[in-house]
Order: sequence, then C-alpha cells, then structure tokens
Amino acid sequence: MHDATQKVLDHVIQLDPNQPEFIQAVTSFMNSVDSLVEEVPQIVYHKVLDRMVEPERVIMFRVPWFDDDGQVQINRGFRVQMNSAIGPYKGGLRFHPSVNLSILKFLAFEQTFKNSLTGLAMGGGKGGSDFNPKGKSDGEVMRFCQSFMTELSRHIGEDTDVPAGDMGVGGREIGYMYGQYKRLQNKSVGILTGKGPSFGGSFIRPEATGYGLVYLAAAMLEAENKSLYGKDCLVSGSGNVAQYTVEKLLHMGAKVLTMSDSSGVIIDPSGIDEKKLAFVKTLKNVRRGRMAEYAQQFKEATYLPHNGSSSTNPLWDVKAEYAFPCATQNEINELDAKNLIANGIKLVAEGSNMPTTLEADHVLMDSGILLAPGKASNAGGVAVSGLEMAQNSQRLQWTPEQVDQQLQQIMKNIYKNISSVAEKYSTKNNFVDGANIAGFLKVSDAMIAQGYV
Repeated sequence: MHDATQKVLDHVIQLDPNQPEFIQAVTSFMNSVDSLVEEVPQIVYHKVLDRMVEPERVIMFRVPWFDDDGQVQINRGFRVQMNSAIGPYKGGLRFHPSVNLSILKFLAFEQTFKNSLTGLAMGGGKGGSDFNPKGKSDGEVMRFCQSFMTELSRHIGEDTDVPAGDMGVGGREIGYMYGQYKRLQNKSVGILTGKGPSFGGSFIRPEATGYGLVYLAAAMLEAENKSLYGKDCLVSGSGNVAQYTVEKLLHMGAKVLTMSDSSGVIIDPSGIDEKKLAFVKTLKNVRRGRMAEYAQQFKEATYLPHNGSSSTNPLWDVKAEYAFPCATQNEINELDAKNLIANGIKLVAEGSNMPTTLEADHVLMDSGILLAPGKASNAGGVAVSGLEMAQNSQRLQWTPEQVDQQLQQIMKNIYKNISSVAEKYSTKNNFVDGANIAGFLKVSDAMIAQGYV
C-alpha cells in the first residue's frame, strides 16, 4: 500500500482501535483507491482521504420509553452524518441489538460512495438504535419510535438529512416516526423515505433493494453472454431485501434453493416458488415468525439451525451457480468463500452491506468469479429513496412502472460506470475497485471544489 493511504489507515486504527467493522470498511476502500495516489495526486495534497474517514458529525442520545408493563426502558440512539459533499445526508436507520458506533460508521462510510454511484444528489449517513423490535408489541414499538424521533427530529430535515429504513425498521416503524415528526414540527415534508404510498411514499420502494440487486447481476451476466434464466441461486436472509431478491429472481426464471434467518437455514431442492415466497412474506412480515416453520410447512425442505461453534454456514455449501448474500455484514467468511467456489458459484452479488470478510474477499476475487460489491449492487434501495425525495419535492406520485423503469436504468448506469472505471484504474471486471474508485472520484471532486470543510 502507498505511504499516503497506509498513513490514513494507520491513523484510523490508532484513533478507533475498538471499531473493527469501520476499520474493515476503510481497509477495503484504501486497498481499492491506493492506485489513485500517483494518478490523482490532488487527493493527497488536499487531504481528501484524511477528511473522508472522519464523519462530519456524530450524534448519540438516550431513548427512554415505556414498555407494556409501565416500566421505563432506556436505549441508545445514533445518527452518523458522514459526508454531505454531493447532497443532504441519506441513509437508513437500523434497530438491532448489535448496533454500535463502529457498525454505523462503517455503514455511513459505505453509504457515501453507494449514494454517489446512483447519480443522485445524496450524501452519506446512517443511524439507529440498539433497540430490538423482535418480540415487542405494536404499542411498545410505537412508543420507542416516538421517543427516538423526538430527539432525532432536531438533526434532520428535507435539505439536511433524510433517513430511511434498514434492518429492523420497516413500514411500521417509518410510519410511527413520520407521525411523530409531523406532530413536533407541524409540517408535512419528505424527511423520511420508505413511507407508505398513502402519505408520500414511493411505489417500488419496498422492492427496490432486492430488485436493484438482481438488475445489476443481470447486467453483469449479460456482458458475459450469460443470464439468470434456469440457474440455481442461493439467497441468504429472509427480510425485505431477501424477499424481493427472490421475487425478482423468480420473475427472471431463476430457481432459488435457500433462505435463512438468525436462527437457521432452509434448503429447498425443489425451489422456493411464488407460493412458498408468499408463505415467507406472511411468516416474517405479519407473524414475525422463524424460518424453521418453512420446513414444517413444506416437507421437501431441510432446516438447519445455526451452530454457534461452527466455522462455516451450510447455506454457502450448496451447489448452485449464483449467490446473493442478503442477511448481514461478514456473513461469508474465508471457509464459506472456498465452499462457494468449490460448489461451482460463478457470481456473488451482495445484497447486504459488506457481507464478506476481508479474507473472503480475497478468495472470491482471486477465483476470477464475478463479484458485485454492495456499494453498487444494493444501491437500488437508496436510488428509489432518492426518487421518493424527488416526488415529495414535486408533491407528485409516480406510477410503479415509472419508478421501476428508472430503477432499472440507474442500475444499468451503475454497471457501466463501475465497469469502465475498473478497466481504467484497475483490471477488467474488478467491480470492487470499480465501485470504490468511481464513488470516491465523484465525492472527492466535490470536496475539493468546496474547500476545507
């Protein structure tokens, strides 16, 4: 690594030694942009790299709320406003027990470049809480969301910071938070995306991340004279991204063999068809149940509970052509990556943020398979969030067909961009470098133009 990039990385490690996810994200990014130091020396002269790894603002606050027994509970809330060089901060809110500053800084850092790739005027941010909505009543979730928004409302705005949903934050949570914002501020503006269509939301927003993932994978395969039709696919996760990834894969004629949740994995050799997917949607979205019930309902499927002591995930040891990790960060380790290659995987398209460890990244890239990094492949969600912002500003609502058409075009443009940048600055089909460098160049140009802010 060049002295300039190594110096920045060493400084991050020195300042934030207890933030492993953030260090991992910065390390991966620095590996990609390292080659630019000689070709674009102004990024060093203007200390762009040094500034880019520091959030513009980090907000942390307490969130008190009453549970159904009348007891006061306390959670911790966050908003990381990473970079506003190309537009207002934009990025999701995550409600999950694992949420901490390291995870949110990594997500906000990734979001900055992901948003840049969409071509829309959006900066990067991320937020959330260590609150766990699982097992909570609607009343408890509502009271938590109202308390969370009471503080968050001080720091966001339609031209400042526009949060969205993420893990643990769906339409229910967005609705409660939006209602509280209106109550506090006495105005109806697009300060959250992912809203219901009846109160300013965009059609295709729930589907956007999963659909966009498949659209980008299809563009990559088309360039290689291949397609999704008739191919066996692995999908991890069973939340919003996984559900709509499966749905769009089925639309394109693929066969999906797997899904999962935090408890375990289902493997269905007969394929997860539209009927089975409808069962999963009801199970996870309405009843908030566990994937073990899938195997009870469909006897041809096998359910494998997660073994905490296991060093591999059995989902990634199933023979297939294409893999779509859609669960969470670092879900594919080095051994999992080797299993994927051994079982004939030709493409890995990331639906979740940073689903592969650094060691797994090296295995997959050295194997020569097609690897679509999350910065590019899961940008569909924030792309349609940007389109929702545009609709809110115009006080219009576009048809599902109009939104889907724009989403497809954005994902095709992202593929063209990362492909051409990879060929210019790295090697052909190194889409990890292509995404990092393409996103970085746009943000860095804006930062330099705006001075030392």
